[in-house]
Amino acid sequence: MTTTSAFAQPVQITWWHGMGGANEQVINQVAEKFNAAQDACAITPVSKGTYEEALASGIAAFRSGEQPNILQVFDAGAATIISAKGATIPAEDLIVEAGHDFNRADFIDGIRYFYADADGKFIGMPFNSSAPIMYINTQALEEAGVEAPKTWEEFETIAPKLKEAGYIPLTASQLTWQFTENFFSRQNIQFASNNNGYDGFEGTTINATDPNLIMMFQKLKDWKDAGLYEYYGAGWSDNQKPFEEGKVALWIGSSGSFGGLSKTATMPFSADFLPFWQAIDGAGTASFIGGAALFAMAGKPDDQNKCSADFFSFLTSTEIQKFYHQATGYVAITKAAYDEAKAEGYYDEKPVAAVGMEQLMLPQGDWSKGYRLGFYPQIRSVMEREYNKIFAGETTVEDAFKAIETEGNELLARFAKTSG
Repeated sequence: MTTTSAFAQPVQITWWHGMGGANEQVINQVAEKFNAAQDACAITPVSKGTYEEALASGIAAFRSGEQPNILQVFDAGAATIISAKGATIPAEDLIVEAGHDFNRADFIDGIRYFYADADGKFIGMPFNSSAPIMYINTQALEEAGVEAPKTWEEFETIAPKLKEAGYIPLTASQLTWQFTENFFSRQNIQFASNNNGYDGFEGTTINATDPNLIMMFQKLKDWKDAGLYEYYGAGWSDNQKPFEEGKVALWIGSSGSFGGLSKTATMPFSADFLPFWQAIDGAGTASFIGGAALFAMAGKPDDQNKCSADFFSFLTSTEIQKFYHQATGYVAITKAAYDEAKAEGYYDEKPVAAVGMEQLMLPQGDWSKGYRLGFYPQIRSVMEREYNKIFAGETTVEDAFKAIETEGNELLARFAKTSG
């Protein structure tokens, strides 16, 4: 080794993200593991606040030429970053050009499509991924003498018994993700035109007035009126807290909540797949992921791009995927990490940790890969406004979804103009 190489400094790269608390600590651990595993590169993670703030910071930084090497972008913001011309380098291209092996089939099907293009090429690298699942207060079900429902028809049968036993039968967090976006996926119904937006933004419209979706929300409203479902507002924790306190029998939440729930729940719990409507032809297909992905920002020197590629390859290794999955409760994104954790008996010890991945590995439907819709954070806000009005009795379900479709399509048309 020459004197020059012995004292060569590693190439520095930055990773902006939108996570705090325990999840930020695990991100720091992942960075430390990468930096310790080799000496050519050093990655520095930087929290930029919330998901929304991280995306806004990344876009603004790119415009001023001060972008990070890697930016974490949440699911609803995917179309924004992907459509920003010249802002990113497709993750798959970056990894392959750096000489790393890359096989799309290594990734769990319910994960591999969401941040890919219409041909399946990875544009973003899935990172903190989760599935919408049903958490079960096992004590409540035992007291009511019922089994956990696999379908919504079964829920309607057991819900009165859960109520009689003194429990609120059902709550759910983030109805946009759980009961709208993934409603379409689990029922295998098209969410938006142009292949759910993957084939382009021009002329894309959402299918918010689909009669099956209206039926689902009418059921929720009817269940609420009958004391079989409770809506505590759009806030995630507002609906999780009553479940943690043992007041609720079934909570539709995120597989990524498992780690925290293990510490906060006051009663024993299990989990199962997000129910579906058996009466809908073709229903029961896989859900798709929520969470966020990592995007390699363009405009960086080759040596830094090589380090970003090295980090992506490191991140998808079985060892690191298994570590991240077990440290956070988010799903592992590769089949190998799931298989190894299973072989080691991790899911025998913590069966709930497997539920999200197993749901993502259910048969794929025509509409299971997700959506690619512009201004989607704003569309979610319209949905949340209307859902609040439905459960407050201020509008009908039908009128709420007409408003969502009208305003959503206006936002999509605006986005198509700005991205075209």
